[in-house]
Amino acid sequence: MSLTDVIIVMMTLAMLLFAVYDEVITDKRHGRTLLKIFLLKRGRVDGLIFVGLIGILIYNNIHAQGTPLTTYLLLSLALIAFWTFWIRQPKCLFKTQGFIFAGVFIPYTRIQSMNLSEDGVLVIQLEKRNIYVRVKQIDDLEKIYSLLIKNQ
Repeated sequence: MSLTDVIIVMMTLAMLLFAVYDEVITDKRHGRTLLKIFLLKRGRVDGLIFVGLIGILIYNNIHAQGTPLTTYLLLSLALIAFWTFWIRQPKCLFKTQGFIFAGVFIPYTRIQSMNLSEDGVLVIQLEKRNIYVRVKQIDDLEKIYSLLIKNQ
């Protein structure tokens, strides 16, 4: 196994661990989920570029008569990248003590203020940064508001 194969295996494992964490573990962390809100997908063009570059590498490996192991590893990386960018639904999970956004738990006590922009984006201001929550269904903003008021 070459150094290239080892790096591809590490990248594939990292993306697979993220997939398991995002789908299975985040639901179980920090108690019961009170509300699950699906968010708009972002970065589809970036995902297309990434999968396209992997496709170029697969073609290059086949054309240069590279090892079949490298081709299979690149195919597995492309499949996981495809799942990450097109099939996976990003979500925001609201728990009793805080919420999980982009895989990170944020306690409600860190929220300084919340605003709603004109285009339906919920802006949550923390101590040092802002979080922009772009919901898939505009009605979900009312659910978030009522949950946060109830938990104050």
